[in-house]
Amino acid sequence: MAPSSVVVTIDKSSNISLVEVDDSETSVFLEKQKTASTKQFSWLLLLKAQRILSFFPWITMGFSKTFLSVKKRIALSDSIKDEVKYKEKIMYRFIRAFLAISIFALCVEVFAYFQNWDLNFIPNEAMGLLHLSYMGWISFRAEYIAPSITMLSHFCVLLFLIQSLDRFILGIGFFWIKFKKIKPVINIDDQSYDLEDPSTFPMVLVQIPMCNEREVYQQSIAAACQLDWPKDRILIQVLDDSSDEVLQILIRNEVNLWQEKGVNIIYRHRFVRTGYKAGNLHSAMSCDYVKNYEFVAILDADFQPNPDFLKLTVPHFKGKPDLGLVQARWSFVNKDENLLTRLQNINLCFHFEVEQQVNGHFLNFFGFNGTAGVWRIKALEESGGWLERTTVEDMDIAVRAHLHGWKFIYLNDVRVLCELPESYEAYKKQQHRWHSGPMQLFRLCLPAIISSKISKWKKMNLIFLFFLLRKMILPFYSFTLFCVILPLTMFIPEAELPIWVICYVPVTMSILNIIPSPKSFPFLMPYLLFENTMSVTKFNAMISGLFQLGSAYEWVVTKKTGRSSESDLLAFAERESKSFNEEKIQRRLSESGLEMLGKLKEQETPAVNEKKKNKIYRRELALAFLLLTAAARSLLSAHGIHFYFLLFQGLSFLVVGLDLIGEQVN
Repeated sequence: MAPSSVVVTIDKSSNISLVEVDDSETSVFLEKQKTASTKQFSWLLLLKAQRILSFFPWITMGFSKTFLSVKKRIALSDSIKDEVKYKEKIMYRFIRAFLAISIFALCVEVFAYFQNWDLNFIPNEAMGLLHLSYMGWISFRAEYIAPSITMLSHFCVLLFLIQSLDRFILGIGFFWIKFKKIKPVINIDDQSYDLEDPSTFPMVLVQIPMCNEREVYQQSIAAACQLDWPKDRILIQVLDDSSDEVLQILIRNEVNLWQEKGVNIIYRHRFVRTGYKAGNLHSAMSCDYVKNYEFVAILDADFQPNPDFLKLTVPHFKGKPDLGLVQARWSFVNKDENLLTRLQNINLCFHFEVEQQVNGHFLNFFGFNGTAGVWRIKALEESGGWLERTTVEDMDIAVRAHLHGWKFIYLNDVRVLCELPESYEAYKKQQHRWHSGPMQLFRLCLPAIISSKISKWKKMNLIFLFFLLRKMILPFYSFTLFCVILPLTMFIPEAELPIWVICYVPVTMSILNIIPSPKSFPFLMPYLLFENTMSVTKFNAMISGLFQLGSAYEWVVTKKTGRSSESDLLAFAERESKSFNEEKIQRRLSESGLEMLGKLKEQETPAVNEKKKNKIYRRELALAFLLLTAAARSLLSAHGIHFYFLLFQGLSFLVVGLDLIGEQVN
């Protein structure tokens, strides 16, 4: 046989049964080939490992930059000052205690995980003391703690489903209105106002309440003065509650300028600022000349109505003596400014297009928005006028007018431009007032609602839907279910929440909320996470308003930036012409120029030294670490969707707690 031959025995032509290699050189060749293949595979693994490891410097650099920015944000923040003036510290202490217990529980669970303790193993003498203690804790929590957590979670889930059903019914009403193209119409039985005879137009009072609104007073006064209505049938009241003397002079001068142009406008300032906005409006309505007017339009300082605002709203009162309020919709000039304004726009679009439109059509009642509405003065007087007992004077007068039988109309097609808060600080304070005020009002109005002469259905709507479900239950279950029970169930898995509670139903409701603003669909998940994040502020405000705790009666004017629409800019460009500016400067110098110049210099000096800072919100940060701790526990037990929800919700709280959402300060 040849030295390099290979003998192959074949039983069948299609089947090889034996291969023999008789040459040692061939064996060496195969060994070398095998070694080469192993080396190639090793080099391939090393190459892939190098590519994977190349990402670590980039990730490390990103984390280091983030850590440095967070460290700088904490060092430069004035969170201590901000937290001291709020007295609601009970919740913060509860969250801190919950966080400490969760971190301890996570350490125990990690230790048990790496010790491979079998939870189903029957205790015996071979177990150590720690193992026996851990097994005793498992038995105790399953028998005593889990049932109470399960009961609370079932109660919150029930409230969640009831509130979701309410949203679903509102959505059906919204689609019905859109499908049928239902809109409020003007009574055609009465003749329209004669444009050639101004005496046929009703007398309208326009009120602009403001308080230290330096950024927006000019554009709000200009928009009101350009309303298309007979000059002798309208009076504009600028109700200035400003504490800044220089700003008072500026606003008074602005009013004088429009008076010189023939506009019927007056300036009113209260020396004693009591009752906030309600006290301001009440003081203005007590003037003797108000009895000559039939309607009053209320426009907050940042609202810019179109010139035809009164002609689109006031005619709806004709032939409807029981109609007390015509409410226009808000439209936002800065809705695309940042992520915070985009998320607010989703919420408010649902509020206006769904809640108010459906309630206005089917019930003739909704909560007055405090501005961009026209009231029949008789309805205000019969309902008791503006009261200073709560921080939601608009909702207060709406409920009392409803109890007296007055009807409301909502006009979704009439829109008034305004601003959204661009910083989280301003938005948080606004939401605190909006959620503590209704609870104050509920305590005060409940006896009047029960004893009123309206139908039982309207009483049930006011008590259970308007107040309890939409103002109290919503923040209660949102905070309790997603910020307390869910992380708690990670350490007490016997009371675990089902996936549909934390995923399917919330996503479905978020989709329903976002339908009125379809361009916001890319922000669906941030909206869901942010709403859960805001539940802490809303829950705290609801509790403080219900039990009169802390800053329940605190009123903070929402910060404005003075953004204007294109039409407003053109109007201001025309108004601020060169000759007009010269006249304005001369008149100011002749009246109070030296005094105002001195005060401006006094105010500008400390303003240069004072630096604005972003804030740190400790309550949100504590909840962020709590949820991230629960996410780590969920990862150990491979909970899947629970882990991802807790992770992203914790990151959402972290972003908000570090004030990284909304307007940023360099």
